Amino acid sequence: MQKGVVRKRRTSQLSEYGKQLQEKQELKNQYNLRERQFRHYIDSALEKSGVQNAEEQLLQHLERRLDNVVFRMGVAETRKQARQLVSHGHIRVNEKRVLVPSYQTKRGDKISVRPNSRENIFFKNRKLALKKYESPSWLELHKENLEAEIKGVPGLEEIGVTVQIPLVFEFYSR
Repeated sequence: MQKGVVRKRRTSQLSEYGKQLQEKQELKNQYNLRERQFRHYIDSALEKSGVQNAEEQLLQHLERRLDNVVFRMGVAETRKQARQLVSHGHIRVNEKRVLVPSYQTKRGDKISVRPNSRENIFFKNRKLALKKYESPSWLELHKENLEAEIKGVPGLEEIGVTVQIPLVFEFYSR
C-alpha cells in the first residue's frame, strides 16, 4: 500500500456496530467536536426530548453553537475557521465578546464581528464573498455589517443531514 493512501471500507463489509461507529464519527467530525462534548449533546438530546424528537433536538443544539452560527453566517469558510474566529475574540454576541465556540445562541441573539476586526483584510475579503451568499432562513443576515440575528430554530430539512442519526443514538445506547 502506498504511503498516504487511505483505504475506505465498504459499508456492506461493516458490522452493525461498525456502521453505528462510522455514522457517529462522521457527525462528530462534521461539527468538529471531541468525544466528551459530543456525548454531552447526545445525552442532553435524549434527556430533554425522549426518543421522538431526539434527532431534531440534537441537530438544533449543534446548529446553535456559536462557531456553527458564524459558519452559517458565511463569515467563515469552514467550521474549524469559525471556531478559530470565535476563540481569537473576533465575534460578539449581543455586543459582548464571546471566546467560547460552544456558546449556545438563542432566538433574538445578535452575532457580529467586532468593529476593530472588520478592518482586517480577512473580513474585508469575506464581505466581498458574502455578496453571493444565501444564509439559512433562521438567520437574518446583514452582509454589509457582518452581523446576523437569530430569528428561529433550524429545521431538519434546512440543516441537510448527511448521516443517519438513529444509528448514532443506537451506538450510545449500548
